[in-house]
Amino acid sequence: MPRRALTFVLAAAVAFGATAAEARPQHIMSINLCTDELLLNLVPHARIASVTYLARSPIYSYMWREAADVPVNHALAEEAIGENPDLVLAGTYTGTAARVLLKRIGLPVVEIPPANSFAEIRTVTRMAAHAVGEDARGEALIAHMDATLRSLAATKPKAVIRVAAWDGAGDVPGRGSLFDAILTAAGGRDIASYEGEGDGHFGIERLLLARPDVLLYGAEAHATPALRTDADEHPLLLRAFGARRITYPEVLYSCGVPEAADAARTLRVGLLRAMQQPMRAGE
Repeated sequence: MPRRALTFVLAAAVAFGATAAEARPQHIMSINLCTDELLLNLVPHARIASVTYLARSPIYSYMWREAADVPVNHALAEEAIGENPDLVLAGTYTGTAARVLLKRIGLPVVEIPPANSFAEIRTVTRMAAHAVGEDARGEALIAHMDATLRSLAATKPKAVIRVAAWDGAGDVPGRGSLFDAILTAAGGRDIASYEGEGDGHFGIERLLLARPDVLLYGAEAHATPALRTDADEHPLLLRAFGARRITYPEVLYSCGVPEAADAARTLRVGLLRAMQQPMRAGE
């Protein structure tokens, strides 16, 4: 190719790249915790107008460290008007009044539904990535998630680990929840959801009769002093389960994002470690 023609092609490519980059939203606001996490995963901080204040909380957000130096909002339409973002990411079930008003005044709003399975995580990740002009980054996140899931599937325990996900108040996560998807990938099964032994509420008596392999607590709830914390420390539970009582970081189970596969991997380690312990303390 003649040098002049090559120079023209290169110049055109650079110009096209610059145009494509400029077309991407450059001042993006998120008004939902789960879209906060997707946004922080997908774009540099310089392109983020703000995320919700919950994104900075280690209790609620997996990405709290990444959000520490990003401006925050309280999901109010007034804040969006002041920030004048070129894109607003919102959840489909949160901030209804704000979403309606933002659309009415003409701000571009993309609504991202919640994800309660790994298939749905792929969908919402692609939706968010396309909205912010980062399709390749979205595919990279999904590829990492899928590689982790394949590794877990290839090394799954020979027998399913029967788990009771319990919070002391007797409430258990239901079938089809994000927790259920993560637990299944980890090699466990929630007895209350799958074996007809519960209907969403599991008292101490039913828990003892069901005899799960492992008793699983949400770490944040378990650490908070309350009546349900006292129930966690019931002498019968301590005797029956001993060291087969483990906690999981609830923050990894609150939003359907690609890191859910990492949560499953971490949970797998905890479950296998617990299964090496005697069922009764002191045996």
